[in-house]
Amino acid sequence: MALTKWNMKSFMKGASILTVAAIIVKILSAVYRVPFQNLVGDKGFYIYQQVYPFVGIFIVWTSAGGAVAVSKLLAESRGAGESRGILRVSLAYLLVLSIGIFLLLRAGSTFFASAMGDGELAPVLHKGSYIVLILPFLAVLKGVFQSEGQMVPVAISNVLEQLFRVIVVLAGTWFAIKAGTSLYKIGEITMWAAVVGGAVGVMILTWFFLQRERVASANVQTWKVVKDLTKISISVSASSLILLVFQLVDSFTIYNALIQSGIASEQAMEMKGVYDRGQPLAQMGILLASTLALALVPLIAHHATKQDGKGALPFISLTFRTSILFGWAATVGLILVLPFVNEMLFETRTGTVALIIYSIQIFWLSIILPLTAILQGSNKVRGPLLLMIIGVIIKLMMTPNLVKQYGIEGAAAASAFAFAVVAVLLMLYFKRFWQTPLATSRFYKVLVVAAVAMVTVLIPWTLFADSYLFDNFPSRLGATVTAMTAVGIGAIIFLFVVLKSRIMKEREWYLLPFGKRLATVQLWLTKNRR
Repeated sequence: MALTKWNMKSFMKGASILTVAAIIVKILSAVYRVPFQNLVGDKGFYIYQQVYPFVGIFIVWTSAGGAVAVSKLLAESRGAGESRGILRVSLAYLLVLSIGIFLLLRAGSTFFASAMGDGELAPVLHKGSYIVLILPFLAVLKGVFQSEGQMVPVAISNVLEQLFRVIVVLAGTWFAIKAGTSLYKIGEITMWAAVVGGAVGVMILTWFFLQRERVASANVQTWKVVKDLTKISISVSASSLILLVFQLVDSFTIYNALIQSGIASEQAMEMKGVYDRGQPLAQMGILLASTLALALVPLIAHHATKQDGKGALPFISLTFRTSILFGWAATVGLILVLPFVNEMLFETRTGTVALIIYSIQIFWLSIILPLTAILQGSNKVRGPLLLMIIGVIIKLMMTPNLVKQYGIEGAAAASAFAFAVVAVLLMLYFKRFWQTPLATSRFYKVLVVAAVAMVTVLIPWTLFADSYLFDNFPSRLGATVTAMTAVGIGAIIFLFVVLKSRIMKEREWYLLPFGKRLATVQLWLTKNRR
């Protein structure tokens, strides 16, 4: 297998392909999550979100972290025969793990459901266990193509995998509701949808894989491959796994804490479902940060060995500043329009305060994701992983008490605070190895000015639009028009301040996916400046 020659051109080409695929996948994710919630209500959404973290953790670890780990081991291999040996050991190891997880979820479904306070979740968890049997094949196949810089097969697989999942979820849910099926049975359908999507992904990647030249396998050190695969996959996926681990903590704590505070079972389920509305909103908010972080790992690993590591600085600085810029914009913008986005997507404005608090984590994750990727690409993996564990412990300790006192707002605050602690500690840890500032003080000042400008314009606009301009519209339509116009106005204001200030150079915009137009606008806005 050919060693990937990572450089700026190949990095940006790969990042562009992954970004486009990730945007499509996230849109598809919203397509099924939002109508799904509209079809089944907050209780049905609660059922899905209670169970998904169990399988989601293994999905991210294997198909995302595992794929990167396999690609790194293959890229460092010394020949086609050794590469085949690495593939053989990696697949066998992941299969053993997946079978173990499968048996654990099957045998422990009743126990886990009881621990979550809802015994009827057991069959849903039981069905969800089947997806883990497919994931080893996805991880290894994706790793093969990523090791060679061939992102097209991976992108096609990701998109079609999600597309088929969406089709099964929405079609299955619609028919189930027409037939009068219970919400828990519909929850089982969503788990089968993940299995179908995974199977489609495997078939697509297998087809591409079979077009390749076959090479005999060579002997490799099994234990070394297993050790490296485990270490790399966990470190690479740690920042994504913490999101799912937080969701898992929520599955075991929020509903139980609401019941203990005296809230009736049905109401507690609906409240947890309202809280879970924040998941797709947060995923969209961190889209760019998570995509660039994924693409950054192999690039920094390659350039960190050159010029005493200074060769990686341009890539590191660009990714960090871009992630912070758009993460900050997404956080402030979403907070300002959340009442209307909430109604636009989920029919009601219930839980808006909790969702506003929940959205704060987007900013902290925009710091965590790139810094974790930078450190991982520089072979600094233990520190970030330890900090992630500290964050999970904080989340676990705070959530039950805060939920009992403040409801789902308390759960959102626990997540935001825990992520803030991780982000601050990660920045302090990062400075031990990279003394060079990744952004100037002026960069941060401009972001604050851009946010203030958004607040100054959007608050009066949304109040006026909601109370006078669109008050005769049906409630949900009025909220939709208000939200969409506010998003457009906010984006224009934020980008105007950023582009006018030139905190990002034109050549940097050109390097980013879809950045050519922003560079052109910036040149026009600043044409009279020297």
